[in-house]
Amino acid sequence: MNRVGKIAAKYSTLLILLGLIILFSLLSPRFLRFGNLLNIVDQSSMLAIVAIGVTFTIISGGIDLSVGSLVALTGAISAGMIVNMGVPAPIAMLGAILLGVLIGLVNGGFIVFGRLQPFVATLAMMAIARGLTLFYTQGSPISGLGDFYTAFGGTIGPIPVTALVLLFVLLLSTVILQSTPFGAHLYALGGNEETARLAGVKIRLVKLGAYAFSGGTAALGGILLTARLWSAQPQAAVGLELQAIAATVLGGASLMGGAGTSLGTVAGALIMGVLANGLNLTGVSSYVQQVITGTIFILAVILDMWTKRQRREKLQG
Repeated sequence: MNRVGKIAAKYSTLLILLGLIILFSLLSPRFLRFGNLLNIVDQSSMLAIVAIGVTFTIISGGIDLSVGSLVALTGAISAGMIVNMGVPAPIAMLGAILLGVLIGLVNGGFIVFGRLQPFVATLAMMAIARGLTLFYTQGSPISGLGDFYTAFGGTIGPIPVTALVLLFVLLLSTVILQSTPFGAHLYALGGNEETARLAGVKIRLVKLGAYAFSGGTAALGGILLTARLWSAQPQAAVGLELQAIAATVLGGASLMGGAGTSLGTVAGALIMGVLANGLNLTGVSSYVQQVITGTIFILAVILDMWTKRQRREKLQG
C-alpha cells in the first residue's frame, strides 16, 4: 500500500488530469470532440506560458502576483504602438516582451535591493501595472492590430499557434532548469538560500533572472491573448495570477521553493483548462467556477504543505 501511495503521489498531476477527462467525457458528449479538445489546448497554452514564468519565481522561493496585470499592460502597449504610433507589429511585439522583462527586473530589484518580500513587491506591481493599463487605454479596447499580429491568435492547420509557442517556451525553460548553472542555482536558492550563498551562488543575479523570465513570459502571454481577442482589453487577465500559481502548484512546484518543473506546470495548466471547459459544458456558472478555482488552489497548497511535512519527518526519522 505504501508503494501504491508513492506512485500515486509521484503521478498525482497526471492522475488528476486523467480523472477530470474521464469525468467530463461522461457528463458531456461534446467534451471529447476534436474541436473542443483543441479549444482546451488553445486556452490552456496561454496560461501555461505565463505559469512557466511564475514557476521560476516559485522555485527560487518567491512568487509573482503581477503577471495578470503584466499580461494586460504589455498587450495594451503593443497594440497601442501599432494602432496609435504606426510601429510595425514585429517591433511592437518585441518591445512589449522587453517591457515585460524590464518590469520583471524591477520586481526583482524591489526584492533584492529594496529587501521587500516577493508577495509585497509583486502585489504592488500588480496594482501599478493594472493602473497603467487603464490609464494608457482610458478604459477602452484597442483594436485594428493587423493580420500579422492577429495571426498569433490563429492556427496552423488545426494546431493553435499558441500551443506551438508554448512548446518553444516549454523546451527553452526545461533546458534552462535542467541543463544550465542558472537552473541549478535556482533550485539551490529555493532549497536553502543561506546554503546556496555559502556554496557561491550569486543570489541577487539568480533572483533577478527569475523575475525577468517571469516578466518576459507574462508579456508573451499578453501578446498571444491580445492576438486571440483581436484587441487589447484593459481588464484582460484579471485573476490570472491565481490561476498561474494554482497551475504551478498542481504541477508539483512547492510554494516553499526548491521544487517544480516546466512540464509539471503545463500539466497543471491543462488541469485548469479541462476543469473550466468541462464546467462550462455542464452548465456551471462562471461565479461558481471562481469558487471552485479558489478551492482547488487551497487544496493544492494544503497538499504541498502536507507533502513537505512528510518529507521533513522522513529525513528527521
